[in-house]
Amino acid sequence: MYARRRRTYFAMMGGCIALFVLAWGVVRLWSIPVAVGMCVVAMVIPPVAAMVANRRGPDDRWWDDPSGDPQSDEWWDELDGKKRRG
Repeated sequence: MYARRRRTYFAMMGGCIALFVLAWGVVRLWSIPVAVGMCVVAMVIPPVAAMVANRRGPDDRWWDDPSGDPQSDEWWDELDGKKRRG
């Protein structure tokens, strides 16, 4: 899962750089508004890429990992409904 997210992140960031370079190296010769539009699209890609790279999948354990503090873990288990007081 991690390798796939990393590849997706680098592909998106590579696309972002390509859009900037093409916009101001090639497209601006024919249409400046289109070049500006390409840069606006490229501006949106980095935050989306960061969200994709930091997304947790169903196989990733992070929410239910024990913290190491028995009292805290018992309290969270009780809140999550894993242990019931009887």
